[in-house]
Amino acid sequence: MVARYLSHPQVQIDATVPVPQWGLSDIGKDRVKSLCEAGWLSATTQIVSSSECKAVETAEPIAEALDIAVEIRAAMHENDRSATGFLSPDIFEQVADRFFAEPEQSVRGWERAIDAQRRIVREVETVLNRKQPGDVLFVGHGGVGTLLLCHLAGYPIDRTHDQPAGGGNFFSFEQSPQRLLHPWQPMEQAP
Repeated sequence: MVARYLSHPQVQIDATVPVPQWGLSDIGKDRVKSLCEAGWLSATTQIVSSSECKAVETAEPIAEALDIAVEIRAAMHENDRSATGFLSPDIFEQVADRFFAEPEQSVRGWERAIDAQRRIVREVETVLNRKQPGDVLFVGHGGVGTLLLCHLAGYPIDRTHDQPAGGGNFFSFEQSPQRLLHPWQPMEQAP
């Protein structure tokens, strides 16, 4: 049985709205629609999503296409960046670089990378320890997804393992024992 972690695709950026409430952009919605039509998730029996709007908007159409329910797990949220709120893209990238480079430090008040990693690993392990049949799809975010990937592969936390720009990428791993099968790849390149 395989587990997959899918990051939400492109979002509608709005500096006046808290980041966890951002929804998908039209491009992001179109990519999710294409994914639903591709059929490669047909063995999926569980979909587990972050509670952030963009993740739920990614998970729900997939669940509908597969005729299964979405389980929402609030602790699967992206790394907590509420201390800074919206940052312009160039500043965000600089702070994100530091977030990964200094995993034991809180960068500008952000949740520490090591704490975010422990949280996402705990959430994934809780779901997998139920040992339900079928494949599992986790739907979430690039930052914590990268931290999970680093854990599964035994890599130190490092942004070199981050997803390609734009989101809408996934990686797969064996459920038991947990072992990374492949790194991030665009959801359009799935088998």
